[in-house]
Amino acid sequence: MYPASFKQLQALVLVARHQSVSRAAEAMHVTQPAVSLHLKLLEEVAGVPLTRRQGRTIQLTSAGELLVGYAERILGLWEEAGDEIAALKGVTSGTLRIGAVMTADYLLPPMLVRFTTGRPHVRIRLQVGSRPEVIGMLSRDEIDLAIMGTPPREFPTVASRFARHPMAFFVAPGHPLLALPAPTLADIADANLLVRERGSGTRAAIERVYQEKGVALAIGSELSSNEAIKQMTAAGLGVAFLSVHACTLELRNRMLSVLAVPGVEVESHWHVMHKEARAIPKVAASFQEFMVEHAQQVISDELESMAWRTGGANPADAGPAAPAAPAAA
Repeated sequence: MYPASFKQLQALVLVARHQSVSRAAEAMHVTQPAVSLHLKLLEEVAGVPLTRRQGRTIQLTSAGELLVGYAERILGLWEEAGDEIAALKGVTSGTLRIGAVMTADYLLPPMLVRFTTGRPHVRIRLQVGSRPEVIGMLSRDEIDLAIMGTPPREFPTVASRFARHPMAFFVAPGHPLLALPAPTLADIADANLLVRERGSGTRAAIERVYQEKGVALAIGSELSSNEAIKQMTAAGLGVAFLSVHACTLELRNRMLSVLAVPGVEVESHWHVMHKEARAIPKVAASFQEFMVEHAQQVISDELESMAWRTGGANPADAGPAAPAAPAAA
């Protein structure tokens, strides 16, 4: 084939990702006709159609599916080459491509701020989704690093623990359960327990808690969004089981209260990982190292500011003391 331009390859990749010429144009900061022209020229180079319209979306032909894989690799290698050249000059640069499960979306911003401070040449591309979505992005090399509670089993990864991950029950201030001296798991199950969907790490954790305690798990409502669960809980419509990191804003603004359950402390670990079979760019490796060295202290500072430790006042209410938060690693 005759040479194709990087713009043409980028247009194909973005159209494939968004299934839309208009959305690809937005991502490239060009007009729709410009994207259409890039695709037309690339099809002339390939000698076969690469896309087809199906309803309101743009789909790839078999040739397009084949070519988009090579296009992603070519663009990725060119970007890595630029990063390597910058590294030779002592500059940390490049695009940090990260995927995070929805719960981790709340703890990443302060990490990214600290990491990029003093690194003005680093760009951030953060994609947030469900656990299966993030695993899919990592498997397809759409991201370099993934942030989640437990590494996937679908393919080998190089995973590093970077922080403890406390979870807790939450209710609206003034909820009747806060008046109980020692609320139980059975009490919570009878009060409309709001949980995440199957497949999420939070759902797996609550199922494990009830199973280990030998208490029947009665789910009141199942939602696929932390925000929906928090809003319903703040409105007094039930009891939420969520990551403490996902509720920092609501705790500070007295919208939610931690419901302490004696004998129940749920804590796992956050992991940052990349595919074992793929070398990651230097900027991603630097961020992974940064997370391992500094993330726990950043998170501990956040939790400390909420004073949700045992013996400290819960900023959301003056009820029972909250469960103990982890010490800094």
